Amino acid sequence: MPPPKSKFPDLLDLFYDDPGRCGELLSVDSQQVPSEYRRLLAHNEHMTVAMEAHHESLVDVEILESLQDKCTYARKILLRRQKDAAVVQFGILRLDLALLEDAVRDEILSGKRPLGRILVRHNVMRSVRLETLWHVQLGPDLAALFEASTGVSTYGRTATIELNGEKAVEVLEIVLPE
Repeated sequence: MPPPKSKFPDLLDLFYDDPGRCGELLSVDSQQVPSEYRRLLAHNEHMTVAMEAHHESLVDVEILESLQDKCTYARKILLRRQKDAAVVQFGILRLDLALLEDAVRDEILSGKRPLGRILVRHNVMRSVRLETLWHVQLGPDLAALFEASTGVSTYGRTATIELNGEKAVEVLEIVLPE
């Protein structure tokens, strides 16, 4: 029996009045994820590192939208391969600004580098924890970003990142359909 449809991760609610515009997410067990997606998603590492290794190219971040208040920063992004600017990942992250050193916070807010690369570069004590794997049927907005058809399937994950032992970052990461 397939798992019931899961409520959309609340990260989608930050940028979508109708999360269905992004896609339909269904939580899945790692054994239900095809091996090429499982290698990209089912781990406790930064997706930046995984995407760069998989695509044999560094990736750049493109910020589509961002929100910030006194304590929290959130952004909706694409990761693009440097070698050809092709989109390889969609993501939404929310982070607690109070848990970051000034230099790290400022670099994240500048929007010039992917989060994972910044945390690695600053040698921030961190722990990435996979929370949920998702089967994703692309909605019209995500399909347009991936230059794919609405309804095409791909996979994603939600994860948390602890910095110095405190939960600081929540991420939703959806990879380009293969």
